[in-house]
Amino acid sequence: MLQTGFMQELKQGEPRLKAWPILGIAFIQSILLLAHWFIYRTWISFCGQPGGMAAIALQAMLLLLGCSFVIAALLGFYFSNVLVTAFYKVAAIWLGFLNYFFLGACFTWLSWWTLELSRLDGNPARQRPLPGWIFLGLSIAVGFYGLLNARVVRIRRVSIHLTTLPASWRGRTALVISDLHLGHINGIRFSRRIAALAARLQPDAIFLPGDFFDGTKVAPEPLAAPFKKLSPPLGMYFSTGNHDEFGDTRQFLAALKHAGIRVLNNEKVVVDGLQIMGVPYHDTTFPIRLRTTLEALRIDRTIASILISHVPNRLPIVEEAGVSLQLSGHTHGGQLFPFTWLTRRVFGKFTYGLHPFGALQVYTSYGAGTWGPPMRVGTRPEVVLMTFE
Repeated sequence: MLQTGFMQELKQGEPRLKAWPILGIAFIQSILLLAHWFIYRTWISFCGQPGGMAAIALQAMLLLLGCSFVIAALLGFYFSNVLVTAFYKVAAIWLGFLNYFFLGACFTWLSWWTLELSRLDGNPARQRPLPGWIFLGLSIAVGFYGLLNARVVRIRRVSIHLTTLPASWRGRTALVISDLHLGHINGIRFSRRIAALAARLQPDAIFLPGDFFDGTKVAPEPLAAPFKKLSPPLGMYFSTGNHDEFGDTRQFLAALKHAGIRVLNNEKVVVDGLQIMGVPYHDTTFPIRLRTTLEALRIDRTIASILISHVPNRLPIVEEAGVSLQLSGHTHGGQLFPFTWLTRRVFGKFTYGLHPFGALQVYTSYGAGTWGPPMRVGTRPEVVLMTFE
């Protein structure tokens, strides 16, 4: 992701960026500017070029929009105020529309070439504006659908069968809330909505598999505070995702602990006979470290166990350790088409849903929030209510 490289370099007060994140930012910015140029050239070619000052204004606006998200990401990492939040939201929304304007431009050219090659019209030039306006309209419509779809958090109900589940857990429920990404986009009102939804469902336990925070500059205490009102009888458990490890991770974790959430940092707790474990994101990125960590937890294979691990990977190591169920997020299912295809190529069937990996079961959630564009097309935001059998 855009923020990953340079944020990890900047955290903990590092005085300056190294060369590679600067090059990464420059590369991403170049791609964004080229995409804006392609969109501009497409629509003036098909829909007509505005004249005079209108053309200059349009070019200046697209140049500003082309730089907006990179600038907003940098500002959002260092500052937290009304202006930065507003700018970040506008830039993130535009980034989502840019995705569909770019696709619309591609389809515009493809449809035009198809019309020319088909020779269905002896004078295809008179039809030239038609595909431009059609795909421009479709791009706008899909973007607005994505904005609305991302605001409706669904409740997904799943039954989990674990052969070694303690009898005391049979019939109990646990709510999985992943990838809230609380920050400049999903703020205090979103946190309150999710906490209120959790309160209505009345789960026996709540599991939070990472990316509670977006990693931007925020006051984490108010954002986590709504969860303080929750009191599931068997507790709330969390392990970090990659975005929780941007910025001041200690401050993020302190806010979660103050809200009554148990942060599992390479730890195991036994809750009414069930083993619950959490491994932070950075430790799951190294196979040897993950294997050593799980061995140190001394998992009892005769009793069911749950591992909270942000990314649905390293599954052979997790299964070998004797874990019964892994709860993950991270993928967002790709969040936006066509990235849904790309994510499926990376994570396969473990991109989303409940799937077995040998003796291990893995549930990957789409997550409740969004990263970058506050849009979802091809995926749906969710919280997951699990019933143990």
